[in-house]
Amino acid sequence: MPRTLVFHHANPDRPARVAVIAEIGVNHDGDLNTAHALILAAAQAGAQAVKFQLFRPKSLLSADAALAGYQAGQAASPHELLDTLALGAQSLAPLRDAAHAQDLAFVVTPFGPADVADLHTLGVDAVKIASPDAVNPLLLEAAAGLDRPLWVSTGTAHADELDAAAHHATQSPHGALLQCVSAYPTPDHAAALGGITALRQRFPGLRVGYSDHTPDEDTGALAVAAGACLLEKHLTHDPAAPGPDHAVSLDPAALGRYIAAAHRAAVRLGPLAKTCQPVEADVREVSRQSLCAARNLPAGHRLVTGDLVVKRPGTGVPAADYRTTLGRTLARPVAQNHLLHPDDLAP
Repeated sequence: MPRTLVFHHANPDRPARVAVIAEIGVNHDGDLNTAHALILAAAQAGAQAVKFQLFRPKSLLSADAALAGYQAGQAASPHELLDTLALGAQSLAPLRDAAHAQDLAFVVTPFGPADVADLHTLGVDAVKIASPDAVNPLLLEAAAGLDRPLWVSTGTAHADELDAAAHHATQSPHGALLQCVSAYPTPDHAAALGGITALRQRFPGLRVGYSDHTPDEDTGALAVAAGACLLEKHLTHDPAAPGPDHAVSLDPAALGRYIAAAHRAAVRLGPLAKTCQPVEADVREVSRQSLCAARNLPAGHRLVTGDLVVKRPGTGVPAADYRTTLGRTLARPVAQNHLLHPDDLAP
């Protein structure tokens, strides 16, 4: 049975929550023992899901492929780099079981249709599409066919390039777009949390999250405050370890703080509505103001300007009703400096 993540706006009557994916990615360095240790660390940090990557270097990379700037120095070529980091579907199966044993959703990013076929066999709980493939129709269509939550990162994309990705995400259960900046690490001035609001406005009704490549522990909470209901953050055993993603990742202790801050932000954000909450009821009652008799007013008196003033508390006819109360007739006398109540007024 697929694990379902809880989003803070999925049910406004329940306590607010945000779903956090611990992105292990390739930070296992090709070692299964490290991968298992990171799954346990993700659970202890409070994540709701772990995410791995499934790719075939020969299928993914052409002869013209090049290393990105942040990958420079990690290997002589992208082929060499990915060959050392790839885990096949057979290796992912025990990691899926380990994640489920920790009550974590197991999420995988495929990089080609053949990978998607393996995800069907693996029975993943959700599919995450990496930013470069947000505009890849063949991969999006294949992933959408799994009938699993489809989460699409949007780094490097303009809003008008994302209509197809949004369509597929909308058609999937609990689908989402993730605002993302594909810079490793992402500096403060480029974090673009405002993109969360922009995506929600362009695709109303679609969940929006944030794939966080900043080096900071507080960005997740800020993203939640901006409206994100799903966060993805890289987890590593050592930010100083050699490898393409370790330097933009948090260690387990830092991820725990990151997740705790994100949940506090979700609770503080609350429902996406403006209401008077139960915790405000006492202050509302004693500090709001009501209509009050400026002098002794007899029964049968027709209220005119000067008969009423506005005073605390807010347990009588509301001050907001002043204009509509003038001209009404009193059904009973009201003594000076006493509040006017609805049953003091004749029908």
